[in-house]
Amino acid sequence: MKKMIIFEPAMCCSTGICGPGVDRQLLRVSSIINNLNKNGILVERYNVSSNPQMFVDNKTINEMLNNEGVEVLPVTMVDDVVVKTKIYPTDEEFSKLLDVPVTSLKSVIKKPIIKKSSKDCGCDGGCC
Repeated sequence: MKKMIIFEPAMCCSTGICGPGVDRQLLRVSSIINNLNKNGILVERYNVSSNPQMFVDNKTINEMLNNEGVEVLPVTMVDDVVVKTKIYPTDEEFSKLLDVPVTSLKSVIKKPIIKKSSKDCGCDGGCC
């Protein structure tokens, strides 16, 4: 099984839903990683402010930061090889890099079935 690690810039949380606005990209990545983990595929994430030692210990990341600065983050590695820098992988890239179907990246939420009468809106007495 392939091992993916994402080294991220400093942020207060990994979900993208903290602060004054929602970061849709972080929300998408968090959702994908949660779904992969539920399917037994481990993807590790390290934030420079929460896990600085991981950035020091990884020689490749340490060198990239020294040469290119924090602008290179996020950095995605698969099996210790850098596969993407500066932006997160797309859904298709996650799928290809980890050899998993795109369907395993998304959570499936079933919508409730609401039965309506063809004659009225479904409320008692025919009107709401």
